[in-house]
Amino acid sequence: MAQTPAKAAPQDAQDAARVEEEIAYLAKRHRISPAIVREIVRRLGSAERAAVEREIKRGQMRR
Repeated sequence: MAQTPAKAAPQDAQDAARVEEEIAYLAKRHRISPAIVREIVRRLGSAERAAVEREIKRGQMRR
């Protein structure tokens, strides 16, 4: 059974909003720019909080 795009669109909007909230939270928590968090998420291909935090810590250790 295929979903119509009209039914899938609100779910995508909710997912996008949830990801943006997560990005804002991580940026504030680690005192970095939201753009940096977005770049990390893009490179990882995942918005999973634990994975993003590990990558942030790796980047901070390099500094």
